[in-house]
Amino acid sequence: MKTRFHGLARGRRLSPLLGGLVLALGLAAPARAADTPDPARFAPCLAELKPGALARGVSPAGYEQLTAGLAPDLKVLDFLDYQPEFRTPIWDYLAGLVDDERVADGQAMLKQWRDTLAAVATRYRVDPATVVAVWGVESNFGRNFGSRPLLTSLSTLSCYGRRQAYFRGEFFDALKIVDAGDVKREQLTGSWAGAFGHTQFMPSTFLRLAVDFDGDGRRDLVGSVPDALASTANFLRKAGWRDDEVWGYEVRLPVGFDASGAGRRNKQPLSAWSARGLTRVDGSPLAGEGSAGLLLPAGGKGPAFLVFRNFDAIYGYNAAESYALAIAHLSDRLRGGGPFATPWPTDDAGLSRAERREVQTLLVARGHAIGTVDGMLGDASRAAIRVEQQRLGHAVDGRAGQKLLRALKENR
Repeated sequence: MKTRFHGLARGRRLSPLLGGLVLALGLAAPARAADTPDPARFAPCLAELKPGALARGVSPAGYEQLTAGLAPDLKVLDFLDYQPEFRTPIWDYLAGLVDDERVADGQAMLKQWRDTLAAVATRYRVDPATVVAVWGVESNFGRNFGSRPLLTSLSTLSCYGRRQAYFRGEFFDALKIVDAGDVKREQLTGSWAGAFGHTQFMPSTFLRLAVDFDGDGRRDLVGSVPDALASTANFLRKAGWRDDEVWGYEVRLPVGFDASGAGRRNKQPLSAWSARGLTRVDGSPLAGEGSAGLLLPAGGKGPAFLVFRNFDAIYGYNAAESYALAIAHLSDRLRGGGPFATPWPTDDAGLSRAERREVQTLLVARGHAIGTVDGMLGDASRAAIRVEQQRLGHAVDGRAGQKLLRALKENR
């Protein structure tokens, strides 16, 4: 259930977790404009797209076979403007992506796939923890690929809405993947925007960077964990990953620090940051050479980080600093590191997935019909939360945080 926009123009690229994370974080999709697109335009559009697909290497017979019976799914247009990385408080965003449950699962995956990950690290020079962190965030270690048929979603986005030129390229590439036999059509399901597989590659990224690591003659990110892990490492390596560097680390700012020079892109020598009073978060001095940018995801009162080129490589996977920080932090946790030392500047921290399930269980106990207790705070859960917030005298916004969880437990 991820939405990967590898290769989209830099700037506000859409999110990797949009399909499912919109629900998981309690975000609502907007209503479409009153002038709903006409489904009758779909068939003529597919006919117009055929020459472009053939020019990209799709066979004529393949195009006819793969587009026969396609019908538009206009619901995907609702998601075009949703980016949880940019809309969600950073403490909510990370709480659901990097929790104890995911750390434990990731450490189990490191053991289960130890030999494969060692071989991947030898070939691509990307460490196992980082590769597994991407896997965990993107598909929860293969548990959630997304359920939308890619050809349906991408053909719809090719004919309606914004960025049709971009989505047409992805549609052609998805057709090419199936036509070439790398992935079967029925396996090609994923996010609303076309990302698929264990580590949620967009079709264009698949064609550029996916590898056949298990040697079966196919690049298969759906049915082959080795192919998916190696392809992810290949992506990061091509994005500039350096195996002799860290992604970054948490730092402590001096009192009264002027944050005007902060920013991931504004890299300065470590000596310059040291001269401005920055230390490691444990108080030890900065050491070593190289340049780093100062990342302040919640401003000067929250956790602060010096980030190096490897952070930029992770950022290349999805252009959102909060996303890159989630991957980086999860990789540290998988290596045995702990939570950030500096608390987020909020009095109502976010909820882990287990805590979200607890909120849902408490809502059910109060008689709310919210559906499955799964930690995904969708429309029914948010509606119930608003009812309870009204009853408790809280701000009525549909958001579930620690204050709501405590209040519901105290008022069982």
